[in-house]
Amino acid sequence: MGFLLPANKEKTVELEKFLDPEMINTYLIPWGIRIVMALVVFIVGRWLARIVVRVTGRMMLKANLDSMLTTFLGNILYTVLLLVVVIATLDQLGVQTTSLLAVFGAAGLAIGLALKDSLANFSSGVMLILFRPFKVGDFIEAAGQAGVVEEVRIFSTIMKTGDNREIIVPNSHIYGGPIINVSAKPTRRIDMVFGIGYEDDIRKAKQLIEAAFAADERILKDPAPGVAMVELADSSVNFNVRPWVKTSDYWAVRSDLMERIKLSFDEHGISIPYPQQDVHMHNVA
Repeated sequence: MGFLLPANKEKTVELEKFLDPEMINTYLIPWGIRIVMALVVFIVGRWLARIVVRVTGRMMLKANLDSMLTTFLGNILYTVLLLVVVIATLDQLGVQTTSLLAVFGAAGLAIGLALKDSLANFSSGVMLILFRPFKVGDFIEAAGQAGVVEEVRIFSTIMKTGDNREIIVPNSHIYGGPIINVSAKPTRRIDMVFGIGYEDDIRKAKQLIEAAFAADERILKDPAPGVAMVELADSSVNFNVRPWVKTSDYWAVRSDLMERIKLSFDEHGISIPYPQQDVHMHNVA
């Protein structure tokens, strides 16, 4: 027991120092209050951040914004609010948040410079989702590519070509140039040019083209299809052939109409000239 008493006395002395009123008033109570207040700020702040994000998400859905954009903006808003809550919590603990914000700002600038291309794709993706120049299922021509839009992501757009290839195009390339949305309108005009020989009957050719219009029910009556002679070319008399169809029928009608007019011309002796050269040979003594 004699060996244990000195140790117990030392512990007792340390405990008395720890429970000294001055120590309690100087350190324990202030730090305890700071820790409790910091926990309250963190818990309440995170709870408020979730409520703000939830309310904002409902407002964006009521405004008919895209669900993907709503989710993405909600995540960004929650991250920003949570960062504010963390800074406020650290401030309650007595941490110098001014220098911390400076560090975050410098880090954000460095990251932004390193990821400028990704940020450009990101901002373009947000603009594409927000303004909707096209939607999933539309056939578009953009960034030198053409295909059906399968998915619009934050950094890229997925397109499928007619031969079932998948094309991934960066959003900045799409938003930074012209976008041709073939599927935007319910109807579309087919533009074709047919040439006949100078010796052929012009009136007969026009009648045959108009008969080809009437034979296809997919060609719309309103707007009315048009056929007009537009050029006396080097070796042919050219007609503009312009029927209107539903956008979904465009390629099928175009192919069928071209075949029907060619067969009709052949049956009635209307020629379609093609480039040719006449070579004259002279014998020189």
